[in-house]
Amino acid sequence: MELVETSREALRLLVTGDAGLWQIVWVSLKVSLAALLVISPLAVCAGYLLATQHFPGRRIVVSTIQALFAFPTVVVGLLLYMVLSRQGPLGGFHLLFSQTAMAIGQMMIAAPILVAFTLSAVQGADVRVRETAMVLGAGRLGAALTVLREVRFGVMAALFNGFGRVISEVGCALMVGGNIAGLTRNMPTAIALETTKGEFAQGVALGIVLMVIALGVNFAMSWAQGAGGQHK
Repeated sequence: MELVETSREALRLLVTGDAGLWQIVWVSLKVSLAALLVISPLAVCAGYLLATQHFPGRRIVVSTIQALFAFPTVVVGLLLYMVLSRQGPLGGFHLLFSQTAMAIGQMMIAAPILVAFTLSAVQGADVRVRETAMVLGAGRLGAALTVLREVRFGVMAALFNGFGRVISEVGCALMVGGNIAGLTRNMPTAIALETTKGEFAQGVALGIVLMVIALGVNFAMSWAQGAGGQHK
């Protein structure tokens, strides 16, 4: 009976448009999308350069980026907390426990994913695409844009994967955001809080929203990968 009542209350919160619940959803979407918007151009460029340029230590750089996939997000949060705290080098900016701090943490988490996926997509492209563009008079920038357009579905998969990673991340967001109601409380941190309080209705409702977003991201990523395969 308790499970039924909890589920019923969760659905009521979703259907009635509970202000507190949708504020939490909005914070999650706002921070994660802002983080991706800022880091994506830089990460995609880095991935392209790693795929097309050869320099001493390149293999070490690529291996390091790939290793960062498994880097615990709570450690990212700890490092960022130390940097942004009052005693840290950036403490004077007073960014700790803010949405900006959360976005910075999510950028750090998403960057390796975006770089590695772009690197893989560009390496998988036909080398003649870049060479042809250069022969036809395109500069380095024009050739890069031509290649990225050719592998656009792989880049889209990188974006979807990065978004799925940061929207559900809890460790870093909790440490540098502080889980402040109405400001830095996002879906994962709110679910953790409500569970520890023994009040499951809002946690279940947010879990449903998070699962819907995750499924949507996975479907979009599958479509991008499938579309990319069809265009090869």
